[in-house]
Amino acid sequence: MQKKHRIFIAINLPEDIKRELAKYQDRWPELPAKWMNKDQLHITLEFLGDLTDQEMGEVCKITKEVAQRHKSFSISLEKVLYGPPLRQGFAGQAPKMVWVEGGESDDIKDLKEDLQDCLLEEIRFRPEGREFIPHITLCRISEWEFRKIEPEERPEVNEDISFFIPVESIEVMESELKRGGPAYAIIESCILSE
Repeated sequence: MQKKHRIFIAINLPEDIKRELAKYQDRWPELPAKWMNKDQLHITLEFLGDLTDQEMGEVCKITKEVAQRHKSFSISLEKVLYGPPLRQGFAGQAPKMVWVEGGESDDIKDLKEDLQDCLLEEIRFRPEGREFIPHITLCRISEWEFRKIEPEERPEVNEDISFFIPVESIEVMESELKRGGPAYAIIESCILSE
């Protein structure tokens, strides 16, 4: 049986931004959550799931071609808040994570759509059906533990921030599940055009 690789395509962050974002885990110590290691912080463009070596090679080729059709750009990071947005009419719903939300960007939207269209022609995967919100997961919340906290005692997580990330490449990444959590490795770095 062929080994499968958990693959996703991401925008990685500069070290200084990772360091600044990692500081938020000290802000809400009472939050029942597993915080991400700073080296795991990224914006996922597309999660592809378990792929064979051959499919992974095809993903690298497609991602490189798509990257060359798009110019480098910047993303603004604007808020730290609970995510994803809670659906209306679901009383008692707990947030799944604390994330950093990026501002709307035609550049990232166009890049993601182009990537998705090209990948769907060659690779079998299930794209997310909801609207894409560029975000960086800071922690995953234990929903069960969160619900035990009285609503008025739950920490308020809603801070405005102002960071800009230059996007000059996108990476094909592999996620390997390990005892201490997932470890990410760059398989291919695909440079955007100038």
